[in-house]
Amino acid sequence: MPEITRLDSAQADFRERLGRLLEWESVSDDRIKDTVRGILDDVRRRGDAAVLEYTRRFDHLDVASMAELEIPAAELEAALERIPADQREALRAAAERLRAYAGHQSMASWSYTEADGTVLGQQVSPLDRAGLYVPGGKAAYPSSVLMNAVPAKVAGVPEVIMVVPTPRGERNDMVMAAAAIAGVDRVIALGGAQAVAALAYGTESIPQVDKITGPGNVFVATAKRQVFGTVGIDMIAGPSEILVVCDGQTDPDWIAMDLFSQAEHDEDAQAILVSPDGAFLERVAESIERLLPEMPRREIIAASMAERGALIKVRDLDEAAEVIDFVAPEHLELSVADAEGLAARVRNAGAIFMGRYTAEALGDYCAGPNHVLPTSRTARFSSPLGVYDFQKRSSLIGCSAAGAANLGPTAATLARGEGLEAHARSAEYRTREEGG
Repeated sequence: MPEITRLDSAQADFRERLGRLLEWESVSDDRIKDTVRGILDDVRRRGDAAVLEYTRRFDHLDVASMAELEIPAAELEAALERIPADQREALRAAAERLRAYAGHQSMASWSYTEADGTVLGQQVSPLDRAGLYVPGGKAAYPSSVLMNAVPAKVAGVPEVIMVVPTPRGERNDMVMAAAAIAGVDRVIALGGAQAVAALAYGTESIPQVDKITGPGNVFVATAKRQVFGTVGIDMIAGPSEILVVCDGQTDPDWIAMDLFSQAEHDEDAQAILVSPDGAFLERVAESIERLLPEMPRREIIAASMAERGALIKVRDLDEAAEVIDFVAPEHLELSVADAEGLAARVRNAGAIFMGRYTAEALGDYCAGPNHVLPTSRTARFSSPLGVYDFQKRSSLIGCSAAGAANLGPTAATLARGEGLEAHARSAEYRTREEGG
């Protein structure tokens, strides 16, 4: 049984202790940063040749050309047919729900005309090309394919390029099948920082993308951070997190398993339970002790719960709401009688799961909203991945002659106030009578 941290909001140093528990520093040390920087620079200079060298070195693939790394659409379709029927239908059902939800997120262009004939508005257009990184090899994350590719396609992105490492040639059929279902345009057997570099800078065989999304290891995350600015990225994701608020009326076994569902990701994952019912917290602790031995990933769960987990006693649900906004969790479960009422008070959370029957795991796979969410308290200022991440907005400004005459003097006055005479005259020229 892991020794789980117990906190009580009545403690004088509660916020300080909670803050320390939430701290997480990336393991991307200077050595990793330097290694990644070298790979990025090499791929930018040498293109395909560098990509092939790193693929041979890190993925142990004896390839002589980039063409050998391209996975044809026919192979994706073959993988879709090979997987068991229940998996195929589950992927299709999840993709359909994702598309339906994403359809509500699409932004539309708009404009309005002022009394003097000036037109103002916003023009929305999709990115030209998006890059999707998917972990590969023995790891199977078909849900990541769907969560990243489906909103891109709903946004209207013409070309989605997926990179997925295939160490020693090992390919995961469910990942390939998900790519077929999601409508990915190209799949390339490529991983690591070299894949991020190829997408960010372009090579002879891989065109430069506008944005890179998707999870990866520390080398991938470090590479994404370093190429940001050259291309867009979704986010730098930290370990998975769940915060469960329960009023003490839910089956404690359910809550224990909900905590496990995130703790099993890795030892750095964080699972926190908040309740005003101290006796219930102990009942959940008993469930954890009883259920843990039967978990296949029990050692990872135990390490996560011991290092970063917590059972937190609060005075009431009002105080629980304050704790929620301080933690700003990636996943928030509200296992309380009035879940919607409590949700309406939450300002900082990636995804909110309302009610006793809404397991966070449903959101990971098939509920409809995206599972790519802000972590490490970044829900204070960022949002889940969505269609809007694959769309751009351009401002529209169209002045009539009367509009130019109306706005020109204001612009000129402000420009001269900033010492920018050319700006002022540029605005004023259009306020004169023609030939004046």
